[in-house]
Amino acid sequence: MTMIAAAPLLALPVIAYNLMTLAMIGGFRSAGANAWLTAPLFRLRAAPGGVWPVSAADLLLAASVVILFVELLKSTTSRRIAIINHALSMLLFVACLVELLLAPAFATSTFFLISLMVLLDVLAGFIVTIAAARRQVDFIDER
Repeated sequence: MTMIAAAPLLALPVIAYNLMTLAMIGGFRSAGANAWLTAPLFRLRAAPGGVWPVSAADLLLAASVVILFVELLKSTTSRRIAIINHALSMLLFVACLVELLLAPAFATSTFFLISLMVLLDVLAGFIVTIAAARRQVDFIDER
C-alpha cells in the first residue's frame, strides 16, 4: 500500500499520452501525433459569437496541471515515502526525456509541457525536502 502512495501521480498523464499514441496509426513512430491530439473533440460556446474547440491535448494538459498541484502538496510531507516519491518522479522524468528525444510521436508541445510538469515536480520535491530538512536542523540547534 505504501508503494502505491509513493508513486508519482504525474505518471497518469504520461501513461495516458503513451496509450493515446499507441492507438494512433504508426504508434510511437507517428509524425502526425500533434494533428491527431489537437483535433477538436467538442466545441464550447464562449463569449457572444465565440467558439472554443477543446481537444484531447487540452484535456490532458488540464488534468496534468491539477495533478501537478496535488503532487506539489504531496511533496511537502517529510516522511520516508516522500523520498521514494522524489526518486520515482526522477525516473519518470528520465523516461519522459527519452521518449521526447527518441520517438517522433512524443515530439509535440503537449508532451513537452507534460515533461516540464514532471521536471517541476522533481525540482519542487527536492527543494521542499531540503528546506524542510534545513528547518529541522535549525530547530534542533536552537535547543
